[in-house]
Amino acid sequence: MAVPVAAIAKAAAALLSNEKTRKAVGWVIAAILSPVILIVVLVCSLLSGTADHNNSAVDLTFYGGTISSQMPADYRNYIEDMRGSFSDLDSAVSEIAPMIESGSIDSTRMKAIFYSLFFGAENLRMNQNDYREFADAFVRYEERTRTVTDGDGNETEETYMVAIPLSNLNAIYGNLESALGRTITEENRINAAQIYSRVLYGYGLPRDGSIGEDEWLGGVFDGEIYTGGGDFASPLGAGWRSMVTSEFGWRPNPFGGGGGEGHSGLDMGAPKGTPIQAARTGVVSYVKDSGSSGYGYHLAIDHGDGMVTLYAHCSKVYIRSGQTVQQGDVIAAVGSTGRSTGNHLHLEVRIGGKKVNPRQFLP
Repeated sequence: MAVPVAAIAKAAAALLSNEKTRKAVGWVIAAILSPVILIVVLVCSLLSGTADHNNSAVDLTFYGGTISSQMPADYRNYIEDMRGSFSDLDSAVSEIAPMIESGSIDSTRMKAIFYSLFFGAENLRMNQNDYREFADAFVRYEERTRTVTDGDGNETEETYMVAIPLSNLNAIYGNLESALGRTITEENRINAAQIYSRVLYGYGLPRDGSIGEDEWLGGVFDGEIYTGGGDFASPLGAGWRSMVTSEFGWRPNPFGGGGGEGHSGLDMGAPKGTPIQAARTGVVSYVKDSGSSGYGYHLAIDHGDGMVTLYAHCSKVYIRSGQTVQQGDVIAAVGSTGRSTGNHLHLEVRIGGKKVNPRQFLP
């Protein structure tokens, strides 16, 4: 038989009228809810603080500096361990460097990948052979021959080993999986790409604080020869020349009011929604939709050989940070987001962080 609600309420009132009983009930409720409250507080703390701690850890690891006393003890240990590992990686690279005849190992890329794989690992410090094996994953070795002349003028052939730096990230990750005996996940790759972008550009942007295309870095392309990028393709197809609405370099203020400004890319007008293709194969450094940036909805692709391409003012972006894209893949759609006077693609090319004229690479 159901117990009348009125009877339950009356019994409860009688119990709670006694101060001792009220306190006992209060402690029971507190005991039941305390773990829940603690978990909620902990989660909120992690959500509000983890990103800052992670960013601080990256900066302190790559750039050095004094670790704040407010930094959690485990993070302090992780940073110190990673700094030591970076020093060992530098030693490994210095052993390989004399064997390189052209180019160099991208040590920032190497450290970003190492960081993504091992930050927070227990007993991180490895022996020197392990660090050398890790560094070896970033080169391929080739045996060559050369003619040697002795003091008497006699010539002999000798073989020697050359280290050739790799720019293909898939090849590097394949080497690392074999060397480490583990699978490198998509999340590992995404983390490495984001760390690499942060270290070089600060969330993908120049570390000097420039945040928009109106904040122009550098001058027009000065005639330097760039040996990479021979496989560059137009993001908007073969007819891109007829689409150009604004050149790289100094230009009149497109928003009126007189004066001029530096323009860090090449603008190509096209209807909203026009597919934008990757100019080269690479890894997406970041995708960002920021009201604080003149670029609007934009993305950057790191091509692994010092070149980064940026695609700005998009209406849509179809790829994600850390994703590997092939040349010709549709990555976004033309739009007019950010600092823009109409639908167009702002294509930017950076080499070693310096903005250069995209016309030098477009076919």
